[in-house]
Amino acid sequence: MAIVKKYPSKIVSIQNSIEGVYTLELESMGKPFKYDAGQFLHFAIDEYDPSTQWPDSRCFSMQSSPDEKHIRITYAAKGQFTKRMELELEPGSEVTLKLPYGDLFTQEHNKANTVFIAGGTGITPYLSLFTDTSFAMYTKPILYAGFRDKGMNLYQSELEIAQKINSGLEIHLVYQDKDGILDIEKILNENTLNSSFFISGPPVMIKSFKQTLINKGVPENHVLTDDWE
Repeated sequence: MAIVKKYPSKIVSIQNSIEGVYTLELESMGKPFKYDAGQFLHFAIDEYDPSTQWPDSRCFSMQSSPDEKHIRITYAAKGQFTKRMELELEPGSEVTLKLPYGDLFTQEHNKANTVFIAGGTGITPYLSLFTDTSFAMYTKPILYAGFRDKGMNLYQSELEIAQKINSGLEIHLVYQDKDGILDIEKILNENTLNSSFFISGPPVMIKSFKQTLINKGVPENHVLTDDWE
């Protein structure tokens, strides 16, 4: 099990190509970040005082590869904490990260015909794996990613890197304004009960898709979810 550590960090850049959606790039101000693909972190805005409790924080999936020097996260400014992030953070801001958490891809799973299902920013933990050299070990992986519209897909460059690492990666992009929403029964019909199915996205989607797969005969241990929220 990985040892959780606190990392005083600085924001290197903030990308905001869509209203209310931000991608932060962070660098450690001390020891290098250490984590596995698919893990997540706790993000604290307020200064951390070791003599007191850990400050108010929020969990975010890391979308960067573990081999990268910097960590990237993407968030939508919806709740109280992320609204604070939107208003208060700028390049050069100092924050504290606590990581790593989670075992999404270290759990036992079938690496042949693996199915990755993502809703919106739920794609981010997959990108951490897809842009890592270890992704080459998967045989004919398949991604189904749903977005509200084409403008919400901020991840094309990372998906291109993923296909260079693993040329067998099959990508299905579903845009709600044009194609409707992700259809879990259609996804199952295009794959097999023996596949491992990863699901990441809004909690309601995760719960519904997981239950549908199990009801349709997928073994429960073949359904792996990123549902730390």
